[in-house]
Amino acid sequence: MKRTKIIEILSTAKPGENVLIKAWVRNKRVSKNVAFIALNDGSTIDNLQVVVDVDDKTEVLLSKIHTGAALSVCGDLTESAGSGQNVELLSKDIEILGQANPDEYPLQPKKHSLEFLREIAHLRFRTNTFGAVFRIRHNMTFAIHKFFNDKGFYNIHTPIITGADCEGAGEMFRVSVLNPKNPPLDDDGNVDYSKDFFGKETNLTVSGQLEGELAALALSEIYTFGPTFRAENSNTTRHLSEFWMIEPEMAFYDINDNMDLAEEMLKYLVSYALKNCSKDIEFLSKRREQEQNQKPVNQRDQMNLIERLNFILNNKFERISYTDAYEILKISKPNKKKQFEYPVEKWGFDLQSEHERYLVEKHFLKPVIITDYPQEIKAFYMKQNDDGKTARAMDVLFPQIGEIIGGSQREEDYNKLKTRMKEMNIPEKELWWYLETRKFGTVPHSGYGLGFERLMLFVTGMSNIRDVIPFPRTPKNAEF
Repeated sequence: MKRTKIIEILSTAKPGENVLIKAWVRNKRVSKNVAFIALNDGSTIDNLQVVVDVDDKTEVLLSKIHTGAALSVCGDLTESAGSGQNVELLSKDIEILGQANPDEYPLQPKKHSLEFLREIAHLRFRTNTFGAVFRIRHNMTFAIHKFFNDKGFYNIHTPIITGADCEGAGEMFRVSVLNPKNPPLDDDGNVDYSKDFFGKETNLTVSGQLEGELAALALSEIYTFGPTFRAENSNTTRHLSEFWMIEPEMAFYDINDNMDLAEEMLKYLVSYALKNCSKDIEFLSKRREQEQNQKPVNQRDQMNLIERLNFILNNKFERISYTDAYEILKISKPNKKKQFEYPVEKWGFDLQSEHERYLVEKHFLKPVIITDYPQEIKAFYMKQNDDGKTARAMDVLFPQIGEIIGGSQREEDYNKLKTRMKEMNIPEKELWWYLETRKFGTVPHSGYGLGFERLMLFVTGMSNIRDVIPFPRTPKNAEF
């Protein structure tokens, strides 16, 4: 008999049907005459209850079945006497596919801390919380590809190994096969990377943007969706050393077109999650409420998870300039009362998460897009405004998250781009190919980057970015 997934049984199967399921034991209850086994195969957050008549034969079998074991169960569906689901399975035949020693299995049916579950990331998929998170992650991955595909964008695979530093930050992971104890040296005593595998110094990419621009200047509208790497020594709830980025690049788009696309995409993704992940989101929303109730009243979020998601759908994003944001923050109560960790004093400072969240959660009460940032705090490739002080950048700000998207109109003027690279000490010889696109058929173009894990934090309501990626990579942590 062919196996049937539990999600299919709970959504479409009817009493009287004979089915075969294969799943893992979540818990077991045994009385004198009957036993109840809750099974879950990962297809849904809901368990299927299996009912077993206790006799001499099944009593021995049941003694060997513990939480975490894998079972194959064949039987007939019947109307459930309990609440929560329409059917349960009356067992006719049970086979133990894999044992789980109760003295060793760490996921017993009780509440476990997220910190503990990170230590056993090879097993945390089996919990309700992480099953929900990673089913949502799959749906968000699919929704991103569907959104761009339906709009006529082309997916481009940009390189993971690169000789260019997109951001100019220098915090990159080096890729090398040279002997670290005895590398070849040049005449000046520096490591001679011409002897390395690629014949030059190479790193893991921090962004696929620059290569994405090359494709957009021929295919018009493209997007990348791939892993990126940052070697910052940041141990925070919002930073990873390895994460995934979605980066669309569009020829013939100005900054306003860029903002329109970002807002449309984010609303599409949130709507898709609410429609296709409703049970998982409801579970995570209840979990988050319990978590919030343990906090002091003044530290609790004002919206539950579902309200927060609908907050994105029900509001048109406010669009303001950096200068307007600065003026609002400067005269705000938190700034006057010195409640900000980073005081707002002079024009030109880089907005912090606390400032971004104030604008969204306290001042405008809607998502916010800030444009026209000071040129000095933005990347070399962003288009310069005519005022000589600001760049045509944009950041999209969400509640609880702060910045969720960063982007800009790109500088298409060859001379301006070349001058800006020189001012910011970006080596022209490494990016000659990027400059050359501004010589041959250059056009206005724009793009942005969405950190996938930041999106996942928002959609799931999880509070630590390490809990929305299967195997987090952070300083001093590369397990599993």
